[in-house]
Amino acid sequence: MTQLPFDPYQRGCPSRTVLDRIADRWSVLVLGALDGGPLRFTALAHRVDGVSQKMLTQTLRGLERDGLVARTVHAEVPPRVEYTLTDAGHGALAPIRAIEQWTLAHAGEVLAARAAYDEARTKAS
Repeated sequence: MTQLPFDPYQRGCPSRTVLDRIADRWSVLVLGALDGGPLRFTALAHRVDGVSQKMLTQTLRGLERDGLVARTVHAEVPPRVEYTLTDAGHGALAPIRAIEQWTLAHAGEVLAARAAYDEARTKAS
């Protein structure tokens, strides 16, 4: 089988859907939260503060479909479901952590730039 030359800068490239998944805010936060080990849905929802149940469900399904998260149902009463990172999910952590660190280091600058921009735009109108 021939490897396709992926180029996310090209409109029709299927790698864009992979980039969309990895760069999505909720995916980033869910993958980061699962770095500490398996979590149940409720624990994951508490860790990723602000995510709705619907959005967390959609995000987990997408990450599972893309092979980044594994869902394990334990045969107990009531059934216990845990989510954990796959090897591919662990592989995504390095760039996710780099973006997270950049965000923490530069959030103040970005917020100040936004405020200055908004102020200038308000004065110009």
